[in-house]
Amino acid sequence: MSDEEQLLARFIVRTKRERYVEMISRPKKRPNFLRELAHFNALDPRYLISIPPSQQYPEQIASILTQKGAPRKCWVTSEDADLDGREMPLLHAMKRVVGRQMGTFLSCIPGRLAYFESEEAGFCWILERLN
Repeated sequence: MSDEEQLLARFIVRTKRERYVEMISRPKKRPNFLRELAHFNALDPRYLISIPPSQQYPEQIASILTQKGAPRKCWVTSEDADLDGREMPLLHAMKRVVGRQMGTFLSCIPGRLAYFESEEAGFCWILERLN
């Protein structure tokens, strides 16, 4: 299972999980999934950690993720074509994503630790699943 498939299988609500995993794994359907990231509302609330506005800066979020075990690199799934489908250094990815309001996932530890930011200002979370 790819990083993206693990991310979706572990952090998306059950009712939409299978559909999104299929979309992300099929090249013809992937653009449809990426468009949905702008106003994404399928995250499982059990695994969301809110980030206070005072900490919504690339360096601070990267530091929080690193403290939770994130490695130096992450996998990017984004509606921004310049970022999508790439492995990038975590801090560099954060600087390209935070505050830009483009629907984006940064997968740090597949299925266990990630970051999500949507188009809506302040709509960002750390996703963490310990089990």
